[in-house]
Amino acid sequence: MEPTGTKHTQRSRATRAALVSAARTLFAERGYAGVGTEEIVRAAGVTRGALYHQFRDKTDLFDATVQTVEAELTERIAGRITASAADPVQALKTGARAFLDAFAEPDVERILLLDAPGVLGWRRWREIGQEHGLGVVTAALESAMASGAMPPRPVPPLAHILLGALDEAALMVAHADDPDAARAEAVDALEHLVEGLLARPGS
Repeated sequence: MEPTGTKHTQRSRATRAALVSAARTLFAERGYAGVGTEEIVRAAGVTRGALYHQFRDKTDLFDATVQTVEAELTERIAGRITASAADPVQALKTGARAFLDAFAEPDVERILLLDAPGVLGWRRWREIGQEHGLGVVTAALESAMASGAMPPRPVPPLAHILLGALDEAALMVAHADDPDAARAEAVDALEHLVEGLLARPGS
């Protein structure tokens, strides 16, 4: 017989997943401010008490939603980079393009770019982005250096700077009057940034 604790844990996880899924859909459609907790619990098919058992408040639920979207986004970008692994420099460029392409999707843009910085605060927003994306950027840089395509440099500061550039590029595109034109310019700028990393010290 399955332990009661295991069944309870499974139900709790299922409830949490249902709440995050429902919240993600609603937050993507109308934004954080336009969604109430009552409609979230209705959409998830759970009680209000279940929501507050899993999360402190709506902001805590939004935080979990942001983490979920970030995790999925990172996995997708890592897959694109892995597919280009034979050319580590091209993999970096592919990753940058994949990052901006993903942030062009309405639900990702709304949740991660338009709402998350204001709702969670800049520091928490950056913390979540670094938690999920920093490892991917670090691995891509290490691969490029190991292949000899990029000169050896301290990886941690370079990874933080590159991730910051990606975040700023995505924010610029999200708030641009012409997002398509801004995205093309951002991709070009990021690719030039990657190419600049190839330069040997003193060259």
